[in-house]
Amino acid sequence: MDKCRILVLFAHPSQHRSEANRPLFQRAIDHPDVTAVDLYREYPRFNINIDVEQQRLKDHDVIVFQFPFYWYSTPAILKEWQDLVLEYNFAYGTDGTALTDKRFICVLTAGGKATAYQKDGHNHFTVRELLQPLEQMANLTGMQYLPPLALFGSRTAPDEGRLAPHADSYTKLLNIVSQTTDFPSSLDTDITINDWVEQYRMEETL
Repeated sequence: MDKCRILVLFAHPSQHRSEANRPLFQRAIDHPDVTAVDLYREYPRFNINIDVEQQRLKDHDVIVFQFPFYWYSTPAILKEWQDLVLEYNFAYGTDGTALTDKRFICVLTAGGKATAYQKDGHNHFTVRELLQPLEQMANLTGMQYLPPLALFGSRTAPDEGRLAPHADSYTKLLNIVSQTTDFPSSLDTDITINDWVEQYRMEETL
């Protein structure tokens, strides 16, 4: 089958301070099936080109938001991007079918440990629960929502040797979504996609 085309929209307002997102984004840049867009570099004044962004969405099968998890949400430019690009009768509404059957996934880094993102943890909610506005955005626009790929404890990940294995998981995820269209229904209830990616067996051609 033809490979799926992947659009990675990367948002990090302080890249000079990033120890995790920059090397992760480089994996997206290096992937042959990915169009990698640095939104803050492309739109430093938030003057988002709606026509360009809508065409990018039409041209791709998988939409990825990559970002640091700031205050339980995305950096501001991703919200601006949604507000401007996902117009009525383009992304939703009577004639808004441009995103129907595409897949959507968040790739995020979080400063807190995984244990902090639980009902009885420091943040009281799972990452999946905190991302529900994005999940509903995917639902409304007819996209299939996949659980997020998350790097927890991102501030200490490089020193602890966890960044490189996670970057490998990101590459593996990109490989999977570029060749797979049928995902198990069990993913609908997974908190993150991390473990599933590690257990997934791809054909040797990958």
